[in-house]
Amino acid sequence: MKVFTAVVERCPDTGLYVGFVPGFPGAHTQGETLDELNRNLKEVIEMLLEDGIPKLEAEFVGTQTVMVA
Repeated sequence: MKVFTAVVERCPDTGLYVGFVPGFPGAHTQGETLDELNRNLKEVIEMLLEDGIPKLEAEFVGTQTVMVA
C-alpha cells in the first residue's frame, strides 16, 4: 500500500475543494466535499499507478506561516 500526501485548497470562485499531490504529474482533481475529493484523488492516483510508480518530482514537506507587517 502506498501513501501519498495531497495539498487541498478551496476555490473561491466555485467553492470546490481542489487537491493535488506535489511532484506527481496528473495527480489532481476536485470535489464538492472533502470526502468526494478524497475518493476522486484515490481514483486518479490508482489510474496513474497503472503505468508504474512514478519518480516524484517534488516531496511535500509541510507548511509555514509567514508574517508580513
